[in-house]
Amino acid sequence: MQEKKIKLNAAEDVKEFVRSASRCDFDVDICYNRILIDAKSLLGVMSMDLNRELTVKCHGEDQEFDRVLSKFAVA
Repeated sequence: MQEKKIKLNAAEDVKEFVRSASRCDFDVDICYNRILIDAKSLLGVMSMDLNRELTVKCHGEDQEFDRVLSKFAVA
C-alpha cells in the first residue's frame, strides 16, 4: 500500500482527482484524522474539509493516477 499527502484547493481539483481515481482497478481511500472516504466518491471527497492536508492510500499502482497525485502533492 502506498500513501501520499495531497491538497485539493478547488472543486475542479476534486473532480480531476476523483475522475482519475475512478479509472483505477484497485481501492483508493482518502483520509484525515479518523475519517476514511472512498476516493472514487465525488460526494464523499467534496464533503471533506479541503483546507486540510489529506492522505491518499492506494492499494495498487497506476502511472496515470501517480501523475495526478504528484500534481496535488504537498511539498
